[in-house]
Amino acid sequence: MPSAVHDETTTVVATEVPGPISQEKIAALNKVFDARAVHFVVDYSKSHDNYIVDVDGNKYLDVYSQIASIPVGYNNPTLIAAAQSPQMISALVNRPAIGNFPCENWSTVLSQGLLRVAPKGHDRLFTAQSGSEANELAYKAAFMHYQRQRRGEGVEWTDHEIESCLVNSAPGSPDLSILSFKNSFHGRGFGSLSTTRSKAVHKLDIPSFNWPQATFPSLKYPLEDNVEANRASEKASLDEVEEVIKSWPSPVAAVIVEPIQSEGGDNHASPAFFQGLRALTEKYGVMLIVDEVQTGFGATGKFWGHEHWQLETPPDMVTFSKKAQTAGYFFGNERLIPDKAYRQFNTWIGDPARAILANAVIDEILNRHLVEQTAQIGEKLYTALADLATRHPDQIRNLRGKGQGTYIAFDTVNSAALVKKMKSLGVNIGTCGKDTVRLRPMLIFEESMIPKLVSTFDKALTSVV
Repeated sequence: MPSAVHDETTTVVATEVPGPISQEKIAALNKVFDARAVHFVVDYSKSHDNYIVDVDGNKYLDVYSQIASIPVGYNNPTLIAAAQSPQMISALVNRPAIGNFPCENWSTVLSQGLLRVAPKGHDRLFTAQSGSEANELAYKAAFMHYQRQRRGEGVEWTDHEIESCLVNSAPGSPDLSILSFKNSFHGRGFGSLSTTRSKAVHKLDIPSFNWPQATFPSLKYPLEDNVEANRASEKASLDEVEEVIKSWPSPVAAVIVEPIQSEGGDNHASPAFFQGLRALTEKYGVMLIVDEVQTGFGATGKFWGHEHWQLETPPDMVTFSKKAQTAGYFFGNERLIPDKAYRQFNTWIGDPARAILANAVIDEILNRHLVEQTAQIGEKLYTALADLATRHPDQIRNLRGKGQGTYIAFDTVNSAALVKKMKSLGVNIGTCGKDTVRLRPMLIFEESMIPKLVSTFDKALTSVV
């Protein structure tokens, strides 16, 4: 394949993907590390901004961004400066056990960093190392809160509770549950995996808790032509949630939901649905946990995806990771603080180095108005893709994400074949669900890149018919 003329924004794909050097390195890696899921091997020293470069010299416009986790581009100067700071060096070489021996500026790192962008109604957080861990910690907080309410404020644990928990028995190990939704994804840890419902490959052979699920609304598109059907789908889902909360044999301590189901197929619901869900959780005294691991930090054109819902009362907890470059959960209710020290705890409780990097990310987002930019670019990108869908109606179906920034997806005939072709044409993109193509560009994605992306889709769709 001939190379294109090189400049800073020109994509170049001169080999098959993965190329021969990538294949060689993948084979070597596979001898010591499971490399079966590797797409290609990256030369991060040459990658920049919205462009990822592989070890074969192929350069792609990256609208997958490390599974939605790169917020402000490869080799971002602000992040590099933060990484080279004395504060970062100290955090890396001394890595504090934050719960016991925090660094002297830890409260400042949090208050002037992550808490600057805390969801409305939240003024506290607990830091973690991954999205899965953030969700598991939120589940623990919900369970401890539930038992604290049941036991009574200030009531000490009984000897029976203390002894029974050590042998995994009631009453110390109570039979409680977390309700999640079909097609949801909340992580691969034991607790989070029990609430993940997207693909068997994640769950098969792994013991799970007997926790309930409810049906997430299945919207029909275009939305304006299916108002009544979609309203009925959302009502049925809410009715099911209420019935599960009322009847599940183990009490439901919390409901967890994604603003947009990502891994499960980029499934959306209306603000009215989420308002109804919040009303149900309040009615039955159940925690509402919003999983913003993918939607948080601006991708939907709001800093937090749940801001689109316009809730009267905030969620009880909001978990985050990916674009934040760190992880954890925000909350506002002081009763979610465990009744004793060491109950929500581990050695590092996240990583100060990652929190420092998150601060630099927040600086970039706020100083460059990237959330607002993402909202504006998203409208233009959606319009361009909607126009393309009129030329490929059989291959671009159920286009969704209007008004949700660049969080855009569509169903197609063979998503794997389409994504493979897109890579060969210089665009790195991903899939989700069964046959859904999802766009996850960085917050620095520019309007000038839309024609390149859309024309590449046009060529790829034509060739994979």
